[in-house]
Amino acid sequence: MKSNIHPNYHFVKVVMTDGTEYTTRTTWGKEGDVLQLDIDPKVHPAWTGGSTQLLDRGGRVSRFQKKFAGFLKA
Repeated sequence: MKSNIHPNYHFVKVVMTDGTEYTTRTTWGKEGDVLQLDIDPKVHPAWTGGSTQLLDRGGRVSRFQKKFAGFLKA
């Protein structure tokens, strides 16, 4: 393996949005840095399955449904 071509791989502390912490190895930052997450897998809908639903209060969907109500009724 060639020497001096690989990035510095070191330990950093990761702090989740709920305050939990863990240590991992990464090429991000410097040795001993703290990575504060704004979004993490415990709270983001992409990982949680999106248990909350978006509400459309008179928005595009409601206007579309109102405009074309009864369009395909026989």
